[in-house]
Amino acid sequence: MSSAPDDVLRLLRQRGRDAEPTALEALMRGVAAAPEGLAGPEWVELVAPGAEGDLVNALTSWRDALARADGGLDASPAPPERLAALRSELKRRGLDGFVAPRADEHQGEYVPRRSQRLAWLTGFSGSAGLAIVLADRAALFVDGRYTLAIRTQVDLKAFSPHQVPEQSPEAWIAANLPNGGKLGFDPWLQTMDGYERFARAAQRAGGTFVPVEHNPIDAVWRDRPAAPLAPVLPQPEEFTGESSASRRKRIAETLTSRGAEVALLTAPDSIAWLLNIRGGDVPRTPFALGFALLHADEHVDLYMDLRKIPPRTVSWLGNSVTLAPPEELGPALDTLGKMAKRVLIEPSTAPYWAATRLQAAGATLIRDADPVALPKACKNATELEGIRSAHRRDGVAMSRFLAWLDRESKTGRLREIEVSDRLQAMREETGKLRDLSFDTISGAGPNGAVVHYHATTATERTLDLGSLYLVDSGGQYRDGTTDITRTVAIGTPSAEMRDRFTRVLKGHIALAMARFPAGTTGSQLDSLARYALWQVGLDYDHGTGHGVGAYLSVHEGPQRISKVANNIALQPGMIVSNEPGYYKTGAYGIRIENLLAVREANIAGADRRYYEFETLTLAPIDLNCIEPALLTEAEKAWLNGYHARVQEVVAPQVDDSTRAWLGMATRAI
Repeated sequence: MSSAPDDVLRLLRQRGRDAEPTALEALMRGVAAAPEGLAGPEWVELVAPGAEGDLVNALTSWRDALARADGGLDASPAPPERLAALRSELKRRGLDGFVAPRADEHQGEYVPRRSQRLAWLTGFSGSAGLAIVLADRAALFVDGRYTLAIRTQVDLKAFSPHQVPEQSPEAWIAANLPNGGKLGFDPWLQTMDGYERFARAAQRAGGTFVPVEHNPIDAVWRDRPAAPLAPVLPQPEEFTGESSASRRKRIAETLTSRGAEVALLTAPDSIAWLLNIRGGDVPRTPFALGFALLHADEHVDLYMDLRKIPPRTVSWLGNSVTLAPPEELGPALDTLGKMAKRVLIEPSTAPYWAATRLQAAGATLIRDADPVALPKACKNATELEGIRSAHRRDGVAMSRFLAWLDRESKTGRLREIEVSDRLQAMREETGKLRDLSFDTISGAGPNGAVVHYHATTATERTLDLGSLYLVDSGGQYRDGTTDITRTVAIGTPSAEMRDRFTRVLKGHIALAMARFPAGTTGSQLDSLARYALWQVGLDYDHGTGHGVGAYLSVHEGPQRISKVANNIALQPGMIVSNEPGYYKTGAYGIRIENLLAVREANIAGADRRYYEFETLTLAPIDLNCIEPALLTEAEKAWLNGYHARVQEVVAPQVDDSTRAWLGMATRAI
């Protein structure tokens, strides 16, 4: 489709709207490149504000047609001619190789289709990975979550697979880049820290790591999607609990204390929090892609495609925010350099392009953490109450789903996709769901052992009697973000399954009950969740907990709970997940996840400030999977208390059938 459809133009003219066909088509291609959440066609506001009826239907049909042109991203493995075309382009440019990360310019978990270069080149669809292409060989680096997935998604004759951190890209470069070779990279996709690591690796091989002006993959990706355009919308103070002006003032004071005059913000969720706005440019996460400069005088320059900012949002942002298109960011950095400004920049996420442009212009770089990240992680009272409300709502949907699953799974005919679809439908029935917070993990039997499993028609399994079913899911609501995992016995679980489930539960309870002094990090608490598994020689390979945003990213830093050292102390208002697990390859997976909020602990006689966790998630934990003899009396008391709270909150809000099931599911043990 090369121009605006006649019916759309006709309907627009009937409503007194003039539209230039080429500009309208470009706008709609951007709209089609953005994911459509579950809150309805809000994008219509960008095209025809106030449209309804036939015009909305015509625009929706057009958007759907454009969205079906996926840019070749459904091919898995990728056709071999793509790798050949890239190698030809590299040879034309005098490059001996190229690094193709999965990242976009913002280093986020989700990237728009336009930036899914790694998927287009290889067929790999995971959320983390990197390819290195040389003239005679190519390598693909993924972590342990995806070692099984790449076997079916990638041509392993074209790309040799490597698992990080055991096999690092830097070591591969040092061993394989030819002496004198030029290894290219896109300076927008490489961070400052990443550049330094890769440059040293290239140097060890006797070569160089060189930035390219234009990404060579883009040069050979003929049907590359447009940049996404989803409306940027206000997030009112009834949800944020603080005005943008107050937030800008707080962060500006932080800049001054760090010796900076300006901060370059590259993380879209930081910008969304600072300005009290939300968007929809990437899947499952309500933020808009863009960059911002926060000045010490509290003014913000926002660099974002102006087509996605409707007039009401312009008014909402006010005079203290200057809007500019993305292409003006470079000249703005040049100006900061000419003024010899001290610019704070996050070295682990900011593009190498921005850092070198600032330095070349004369700016002084202050390499420090994103000044928004920590304040954003510490939710205020309004945000916490909104998050509690979201979890109460989500708990009702989850309990209805678990009751349905208990009833229907007895047939032994349910399959993974229909089950996750039913859970989504029950969340939608709340009338408040704006989107899922991530793609639901719905794994039956052996598929539950794949940590980041994604069910497809080719991989899905039946929920067989005598097996375990693992479902990890969450919702995005205007007042909060949820994330919950439940593992459910389908029929009667084996003694081994009950043993492993109970040990995971013991770890979950140990973390939920923890009290700890101020200054404690998540890394110091991680072993609590693993201890019961360790005693019988078992463990799991993922982190125990991640931060969660307030109607933002379901995976938020800077705090986390994991074996990996982390120097960010847990503070009141932080939200973290509590999700120990156990996975038996080829058999079953177990994970029990609730979200926790850090709060003050009132301990009589305490010698310093202590914190504890408030469990936010409200849904039954499967009692059929528990071996009671393995639980201590304190653990039983926690579980009974938790289930009593689930019963108290959820039971009044569900139908009679679910209420009866809930009474059994939350009975005391």
